Amino acid sequence: MLCGTGSPPAKRIEVVGMADINGFDEIIDVRSPSEFAEDHIPGAINLPVLNDAERARVGTDYKQVSAFDAKKIGAALVSRNIARHLESHFADKPKKYRPLVYCWRGGNRSGSLAHVLRSIGWPAAQLDGGYKAFRKTVMAELETLPERLRLVVVCGRTGSGKSRFLQALREAGAQVLDLEDLAAHKGSVLGGLPDRPQPSQKYFESLIWADLHGFDADRPVFVESESKKIGRLHTPDTLLARMRSAECLTLEADIPVRVALLKEEYGHFLAEPQLLNRQLDCLVDLQGHQRIERWKQMALAGQWDELVAELLVDHYDPAYNRSLSRNYPQATQGPHLCLDSPQPAAFLALSDKALQHFA
Repeated sequence: MLCGTGSPPAKRIEVVGMADINGFDEIIDVRSPSEFAEDHIPGAINLPVLNDAERARVGTDYKQVSAFDAKKIGAALVSRNIARHLESHFADKPKKYRPLVYCWRGGNRSGSLAHVLRSIGWPAAQLDGGYKAFRKTVMAELETLPERLRLVVVCGRTGSGKSRFLQALREAGAQVLDLEDLAAHKGSVLGGLPDRPQPSQKYFESLIWADLHGFDADRPVFVESESKKIGRLHTPDTLLARMRSAECLTLEADIPVRVALLKEEYGHFLAEPQLLNRQLDCLVDLQGHQRIERWKQMALAGQWDELVAELLVDHYDPAYNRSLSRNYPQATQGPHLCLDSPQPAAFLALSDKALQHFA
């Protein structure tokens, strides 16, 4: 019991498997911040019972001094950190609050916090096998989930509005797997987002798993025609293979519409042309120094309509045509939808047509 409270001993900690992680008020990852940053259950929060330096200290003492001394130091550190979390994060939680707690293997770190929470009276549970069990589930189900779903791949040249089309589909109630949003990258050599770093490969896979896991297999799932790599991240092999054999629809738009959309989406380049010019150097091997230098001067001169149009015609469209025939042969058989305006209403109208066709 907790000293001086007169409370009965805490009940044995409830242990749940991956199949039962839904329905908790909160999922708490008690691993160190660096472990959490690399990967975690989507939606979980990080309340470390040992930070990175403390975890390293305990591990060093365990190897170089003794297990007993390491456990004494670890217990003191864990106790102080749990006390801090109780005084802050848990201070306003109601009696019926029910969290799920996990660590690396479902051992002492998560067990310590779960024990204290249950001693207080909260019905906390511990994830059996911890993060390792979660990761094993993710990797196994990424091999099987894509095959159970009816994917519809949205094709279209760069600037045809595929990402906005997916957003319009989602607003209309469709199921959407937006890989570029999950990867925090627009997919091309110029596709890095200035305000969002890409996640780790493991967390990217966890985010994909979470979306796939939540989809209704009886309804279509719309996804953009991605390549193997999105920035520095890799699309899972089984998902990519399923995409390349799936039904397709194609968005089409004239150059002026595509230019207008790209200028909106890549506004950070318009604000800082030097950012674009540094990225253009990546295209020297394909386009040659003379053309790249010309494009750089156009950027510095603010000739954005002309520059974007040339990038589309001379670089992106030829690359798209080569990739499409190789990776998405079904695109020629699906419907083609024409986007005649960059306005939101045009995307909503096309999303209605797509949902009617693939109902």
